[in-house]
Amino acid sequence: MKKLITISREYGSGGRIIGGLVAKEMGIPVYDREIIDMAVEKSGLSREIIETAELRAKNNFSYSLASAVNFSEGMSGETISVNEKLFLTQFEIISQIGRTGEGVIVGRCADYVLRDVPGVTNVFVHARLEDRIDRAVETYGDDPDKVKTIIRTYDRARKNYYNYHTSQKWGEYANYDLSINTSHVDEEEAAHLIVDYVTHRNGKH
Repeated sequence: MKKLITISREYGSGGRIIGGLVAKEMGIPVYDREIIDMAVEKSGLSREIIETAELRAKNNFSYSLASAVNFSEGMSGETISVNEKLFLTQFEIISQIGRTGEGVIVGRCADYVLRDVPGVTNVFVHARLEDRIDRAVETYGDDPDKVKTIIRTYDRARKNYYNYHTSQKWGEYANYDLSINTSHVDEEEAAHLIVDYVTHRNGKH
């Protein structure tokens, strides 16, 4: 059975937590901040630049402009923007993980990167705004007075980052195998649903 799952998520939906639970239940690694560590080592870029890559896309125009300037040397020696260099670095890391066939990968356009890998399961996690607000405050520790702005900023940044680098639409159902609304199930129940789906999907021949 192929154990390779990608999780895309709205901010405050619990996707990162669910990814960790799925990995634990299936006995496979989870790749979230671990990809940042690997990208720092591979690219030579600073941790701050890598950690804020997605968030820099909160303004689509400025991100597109920055991707056309601010050049650096790419992995094959060509001159590319820092944004493109970082995306290509993470692309290579995720592709390598995909070739091993094991792991849960959270975010970072992993569903697009692994789109040609047979058996990968792509999941999108979402929830009602009021439930995301509650989780962001109670679980993530976000400021109640700023939480709506935080949610909108991250969702917009993730959408712009994904759409720019993949030419697909973030959250579009056709890009995913399974969509889970965590307004109706908690994180553990959502993780069980994903594991059940992967098990039944890979049981079909």
